[in-house]
Amino acid sequence: MKTWIKRSLFALLGTSVLLGGLAACGHRDHEFGASMSPEKYTQKRDKMVDKVAGRLDLNAEQKKNLQNLGDTLYAQRTALIGQTQDPRAEMKALVAGDKFDAVRAQALITDKTTVLQSKSPEVIAAMALFYNSLNPAQQQKLRDVMDGRGRWFWRS
Repeated sequence: MKTWIKRSLFALLGTSVLLGGLAACGHRDHEFGASMSPEKYTQKRDKMVDKVAGRLDLNAEQKKNLQNLGDTLYAQRTALIGQTQDPRAEMKALVAGDKFDAVRAQALITDKTTVLQSKSPEVIAAMALFYNSLNPAQQQKLRDVMDGRGRWFWRS
């Protein structure tokens, strides 16, 4: 085969691999964080609840308790993030000047700690309600996953 044909084929192959890789990685939804709308969260929560319900064989009441736990965790996360649209901007602001803004950092930590302390009893109650509604076999499956012996969310 002529040299220019080989080079052209390698260039074409390399370009297609590069573009294929970019296309494969480019579609991923990266907004699971603070910018997720309540509707988008509800869709993701329902998908996760259905997946867990299938693995644990949950009944309707247990699914409702799991949804409640998810909503409680989302409410705590939303409260923890606060009013800011960009939490990283707050962190960047601490080091924006020539000196670290220790007063602002302490106020930020105090605010976040207060939110965690005020919302944690709700999260604990929701988790207890869900876990206590499981039968012993379901509880054991959950413990196995937490010990790393189960692989619920691996792609098949």
